Amino acid sequence: MKYSGFSLLKNALQGHRNWPGIVPQKRPKSSYKTIIIGAGGHGLATAHYLARNHNITDVLVIDRGWIGGGNTGRNTTIVRSDYLLNASFELKNFALQLWKSLSQDLNFNLMYSPRGYFDLAHSDGELEDFLSRANAMRLSGAQAEILSCAEIAERIPGIYLGKKARFPISGALFQPDAGVVRHDAVAWGFARSASKAGIDIVQNCAVTGLSVTNSRICEIDTDAGSIECDKVFISAAGTSSHLAQMAGVSVPMELINVQAFVSEPLKPVLDTVVNYNAGLSYLSQSDKGELVMGGATDGYISSARRGSFSSIEDTVTRAIQLFPFISHLRLMRHWSGSADIPMDGNAIVGGTPVDNLFLNCGWGYAGFKATPAVGWTMAELLADGKLPAMLQPFALSRFESGALIDDAGIGPYPWLH
Repeated sequence: MKYSGFSLLKNALQGHRNWPGIVPQKRPKSSYKTIIIGAGGHGLATAHYLARNHNITDVLVIDRGWIGGGNTGRNTTIVRSDYLLNASFELKNFALQLWKSLSQDLNFNLMYSPRGYFDLAHSDGELEDFLSRANAMRLSGAQAEILSCAEIAERIPGIYLGKKARFPISGALFQPDAGVVRHDAVAWGFARSASKAGIDIVQNCAVTGLSVTNSRICEIDTDAGSIECDKVFISAAGTSSHLAQMAGVSVPMELINVQAFVSEPLKPVLDTVVNYNAGLSYLSQSDKGELVMGGATDGYISSARRGSFSSIEDTVTRAIQLFPFISHLRLMRHWSGSADIPMDGNAIVGGTPVDNLFLNCGWGYAGFKATPAVGWTMAELLADGKLPAMLQPFALSRFESGALIDDAGIGPYPWLH
C-alpha cells in the first residue's frame, strides 16, 4: 500500500490507530501441531523456515510480550563468525551466509551492513591466539585477516594506538564480511513472512503451564486458556529455564545482566565494528550517527534488567582509550537485557527428556548473530524429528557426557575461567 505525504501526516496525528499492522492481532485456536514459545528472532525464524522449507503452517508463536520485545530488541546488532571451535564457527558462519541474502528472501530491508569486525589484541600472546582462530576460519572457507598496528591505523582513522595506553594494542583479527543488522527489522521481517504463510502469532499472552502425560508434552496453559499440541519449542531468552521447569526439565543456566548504550549522533567517524578486548568495550556507529557501545556482563547473577553507572563507566573508559574524542560526547540512551548462560558459555539447543519438548536457550552474547541458522536448523528438527548435525554439539546431554564447548570469542563470562 502506498501513502502520500498527507496520509502519512494524518496517520501520525491519529496515533497510527488506522495504520494496518504487519501482523494481525489474533487469539489462539484450541489446538496446534506445533507451538513456539517466544516471539523473538529465533522463534520467528523457526516459524518462517517451517513454512518456507517444510510447508508446515499449523503453528502458533506465542509471547507474553510483543514481537522482538526481549533480547532481540536489546542487543547491539553485531553479526560475525570469528570462532575457533567447529561447533561455534559452523553455526555462526552458516548464519552469516544467510544474513547476506535475507533481506531479499524476506522482501524486508534488514539493513545488513558488512562493514567488518576488528577484534583487537593487547599482547603478542593474544595475537598468537587470534592467529589460530584466523587459520581455523580460513581452513573452513571464511574470510579472516591478521592486521598489524599500522594496518589498523590505516583502516580506522582516529583510533589511538600509542604505547602509553593502559592496554596497548598489538594487532587485530579482522573479519571483512562481519558487520551489523537492524535487530527489530529482523523480528518483524520473520514475523511478517510467517504470518503471511498462515502461521498464527499471538502477542501479550503468557504461558502459565506445560502439561506432560506419559513423558510427552500434550498441552500448554496460557492467559487465553489451554491449547493442545503435538510439539512445543521453547525459545524465550531469559525465561527458558523457568518454562522448561514447568515440564520438569532442569536446565544448567544462570541469568546475568548485559548492558549497552548509545551516544548522541555525530558525523560519520567509524565505518566498522571494533572490539577492545581488555575488559571489553565494543563500538559501531548507527545509521543515525549514534555510537553504539557494549561491554562485559555485570558479573553477578540477576534478572532485573537494570542499568548501573559502574557498567557505563567501565565500558566508556575503555572506549575513550580507543577513541579519545568520545570523552566530549553525551550518552543518550541506555538499556539492558537478561542473558541466560550455561556453565560452558554456549547454547543449549535440541530435545529434552520430555518427548516432543524442544529447547533453544543459553545463547548469552551470541544469540542474535546466530538467528537465521537457528531458525533453519530448528525447523528441520521440528519437521523431521532428527537433530541436525550442526546442532548436535549443543545438545543438553553434553552436560552429562562432559563434551562442553568452551570457545574463544563467545563472550566475556568471568566465572568460566
